[in-house]
Amino acid sequence: MSLGNITGFNTENQTKPSGKRAEAAFFCFKRHYRPRFPPAFIRKAFMNFSSFGLKHEIIRAIDQLGFEHATRIQEKVIPRMLTGDTDVIGLAQTGTGKTAAYGLPLIHLLDFKSKNSQGLILCPTRELCLQITSDLKLFARHIPNARIAAVYGGADIRKQITLIKKGAQIIVATPGRLLDLINRKAVKLGTVAYAVLDEADEMLNMGFQEDIDDILKRTPTDKRTCLFSATMPDAAAKIADTYMIRPKTITAGSPNKAAENISHACYVVKEKNRYSALKRMIDYIPDIFGLIFCRTRIETQTVADKLMKDGYNAEPLHGDLSQMQRNQVMKKFRERTLQLLVATDVAARGLDVHDITHVINYNLPDEPDRYTHRSGRTARAGKSGVSIVLVNTREVRRIKELESKSGIRFEYKKIPGGRAVCEKQLYAMVDRLVSTEVNKKEIDNYLPPVFETLSALSKEELIRRFVSAEFNRFLDYYRGAEDINVSVKKRQTKADKAEHRLAGNTQRFFMNVGRLDKLKEGAIVRLVCDKSGISSKKLGRIQLKREFSFFDVEKSVAKKVLKSLKGVTLDGRKIRAKFSD
Repeated sequence: MSLGNITGFNTENQTKPSGKRAEAAFFCFKRHYRPRFPPAFIRKAFMNFSSFGLKHEIIRAIDQLGFEHATRIQEKVIPRMLTGDTDVIGLAQTGTGKTAAYGLPLIHLLDFKSKNSQGLILCPTRELCLQITSDLKLFARHIPNARIAAVYGGADIRKQITLIKKGAQIIVATPGRLLDLINRKAVKLGTVAYAVLDEADEMLNMGFQEDIDDILKRTPTDKRTCLFSATMPDAAAKIADTYMIRPKTITAGSPNKAAENISHACYVVKEKNRYSALKRMIDYIPDIFGLIFCRTRIETQTVADKLMKDGYNAEPLHGDLSQMQRNQVMKKFRERTLQLLVATDVAARGLDVHDITHVINYNLPDEPDRYTHRSGRTARAGKSGVSIVLVNTREVRRIKELESKSGIRFEYKKIPGGRAVCEKQLYAMVDRLVSTEVNKKEIDNYLPPVFETLSALSKEELIRRFVSAEFNRFLDYYRGAEDINVSVKKRQTKADKAEHRLAGNTQRFFMNVGRLDKLKEGAIVRLVCDKSGISSKKLGRIQLKREFSFFDVEKSVAKKVLKSLKGVTLDGRKIRAKFSD
């Protein structure tokens, strides 16, 4: 797990914690947080940090953080980085401690007597950049002259240049801002001995491949390179082939798989009822501390606005917010004064908040791999969590694709009815009432006139009125609430029917256009059938990806289709189609 935020220090504070305030925070953390990790879980899954041979300054910092045991990815990566001379590819799910896995050996290996930049860490977002920097500063807090600079967009570039000129041995950066500093001659990478690509899959999904190529070409060829990711897409493998020397692949858990202690639930509704379904799920889980994912910035803001208007404790997090606004929202969420955070995939990267009970996918992500990242925001440190997906009738087939790629199984559930929601809220309210502490000494002075006013009411009538005062809004809202569930038991999609009809006697094609090109399945059917002259019954499953697509055709007509698609265009874009494995 990440060892940074949970100590109580602000990730935006770029100064090294020290003195009585820091010691007090560390003591508080050890006293209040360590007991939350089940001893059986620790014995089963972790080994001691002191066994790695790390510098005593690093062990001291880890001890003060209250951690004695490493996670599985740390067990495997730290010895390899300390003793090996090969590059490393680390594959593990989100929230398993990849930052410490590379951060601790990196701090051990660097020469902090020198002011040269020796360690470079690339990551996709501002939040993750700040989180990594905060963690590394805590790990290196007892090492003299250790300087770690965070370089990211949306902040004063002059201050970042000043930090680097003072002699930052480790630079943690987002690719775009780092290239900007390189072009300004403010950063030189000729002395980099270790380069780390953190959340590599997400950087590539965000279109940073050219920037990463440009940056790595400017680093020494004899450096050691480490790539860490929850998944291993083809583009990441290409980076490994190009810039890494005989890399050792280390896997903790299964790459591209979701954590085992997360339950996955799918709710099928009509598109018009999507927001109503979201509200019902939130109301049905009174103590939810959740993260709601939307696909776009506009939708994120819209959903958050609706929730706030309807009285929910919710706020948005997306790229259109200023850095100050983002920091304020994140501060409230970490302090649990904010109950629901509505976010985009990009904005939630680097979000290291513990005890998130539920992740709600208001929309499915464009790529199946991103679901792993989303669901990994819950169920951290051996705890359990719930990941909920809301889909409409047309999206049910994508659940099967997600199950196949992620190795998970969704449990199809029903959106609770109005009566069930009201019962949950009522019982939760009664539980809060029973567990409320009463300060008799102070409250008794105010009660005589209250007793007199209420004396005419019986106990039963008093309870009814009290409950109604708190509960009427739920009764009013859910009175006559209709069933918004959609049955999917015997529903077959066109793709399912085509797959059954062709019985696997198909040839798969790759096509270089996808959802980003606003492509629909019908467009592929029309293109293939019009150009090749084949019947639509010869087409099988069609899979639309973010930037490309796959489709199957009956093997007997595969060569004919391939020949017919050479040199064709679709909405002005040249189409490339080829056989795919």
